Amino acid sequence: MNLENINFNAVIDNAKISEEDFVDIFVETKISTLLSNEGKRLEKAVNGVIQGAGLRLISNKKTYYAYTNNLEENNLKKIAAELRQAAYSSCAVNNCGENGIFNPLNFNEKKPKINFSIIKDVTGISIDEKLKIVAPVVDYSWGYDKKVVQVNITYSDYRQNVLIVNSLGEFIKDCRENLAFLAHVVVSNGKRLEVGYDSAGEFAGFEFFDKNIPQDIAEKALKRALTQLDAPDAPSGTMAVVLSSEAGGTMIHEAIGHGLEADIAGNGLSVYSDKIGEQVASNLITVIDDSSLPGKRGFYRFDDEGTYSGRNVLVEGGILKKYMSDRLSHIKYGYGLTGNGRRQSYEHVPIVRMSNTMIAPGKSNPEDIIKSVNDGILVKKMGGGQVNTVTGDFVFDVMEGYVIKGGIAGEAVSGATLMGNGPEILKNIDMVGNDLGFGIGTCGKDGQGVPVADAQPTLRIPSIIVGGKNLK
Repeated sequence: MNLENINFNAVIDNAKISEEDFVDIFVETKISTLLSNEGKRLEKAVNGVIQGAGLRLISNKKTYYAYTNNLEENNLKKIAAELRQAAYSSCAVNNCGENGIFNPLNFNEKKPKINFSIIKDVTGISIDEKLKIVAPVVDYSWGYDKKVVQVNITYSDYRQNVLIVNSLGEFIKDCRENLAFLAHVVVSNGKRLEVGYDSAGEFAGFEFFDKNIPQDIAEKALKRALTQLDAPDAPSGTMAVVLSSEAGGTMIHEAIGHGLEADIAGNGLSVYSDKIGEQVASNLITVIDDSSLPGKRGFYRFDDEGTYSGRNVLVEGGILKKYMSDRLSHIKYGYGLTGNGRRQSYEHVPIVRMSNTMIAPGKSNPEDIIKSVNDGILVKKMGGGQVNTVTGDFVFDVMEGYVIKGGIAGEAVSGATLMGNGPEILKNIDMVGNDLGFGIGTCGKDGQGVPVADAQPTLRIPSIIVGGKNLK
């Protein structure tokens, strides 16, 4: 079907109640592959295609949304009219304006500011070639050590073509391609189990494997698990903690990132609500969300509302400068558009999401940061965690940690957790490394998942509660 022959003016007119209403249409075709083993054999080999359109009306600061996989013009017009009726029925008539014919839109294609070429399109790679990436890593992982009791190797990719048309007269076409490789292993010595995990992923095609060796990713996960298996229990108490740049961006993503999303902050559900212009972190801390970093997992040319991607400085020198926003929070709260309106698919309404979120590097040498700690913990890899965005309180697991004694990182420890309050910890960070390490993930919010990357330099937290089984 040639979507460009659809009369989008008519579809948009069918949805609007007044000229002030915002309407957009998001059309998606996604081709994806998922390969995953459970045990020693392949359990999932899924190659799928989805296609459909999501229609959204924002009227009187409320969102009305519907989606369909029938892309015929008459069907789109019918759904648009149903959105208008839903909006018209839910508000006082004198605040809704009148149904009618609106000024015609002259659609102009919005060209990207950043171009990024895919060398080996994943849709041109056969399933057999993709299986040749996964199968040897499964065998390697099972044979690595007799203590290995579970291995899960996952390969995923997708190519997504989108068309976005809106009531501002914007017409946007884009193509996204993303690939990820994950290794999750469990080891046992007969007394306890330990988990190791590592992953890599990019906005890239199959050329990803020209510089990323799948076996190396699995080996990191295996070594991490085996190191923790033989390690004594972590000490507990209040102590200094050094977060390595290798630790991944869990801290920045959870402790402050979600709290700077405008839908949360604007609703008063964030500890950072109404604090623009205030000191929210140490003057050594600058927080950036940058969706315009080519190749990073959270990269895109346009967000899912058609807003340009870009570099947004959220916190600068400890001062809160802005929130990440989407079209709805722009309309409701007056926040400037930052290009953070994202959705999992055409079946989901766009919401505020992070992209590539990081604490900017500082000036300290990472080795000097470790040497500055007399008694504490070095965190080489963070695990999962929980954060209360209203209070900022968090609990994070440490997947790989080491004791620091007299400025030297020594033996590994197992079972450590970090507990604290995000704003307090960010204000107390007193050393920031000149390095920067990225981690990848799929960020979940409101039942949706989108690809993201997080990064941080080496950081020193002079005092934080560490949970462990050994009392100091």
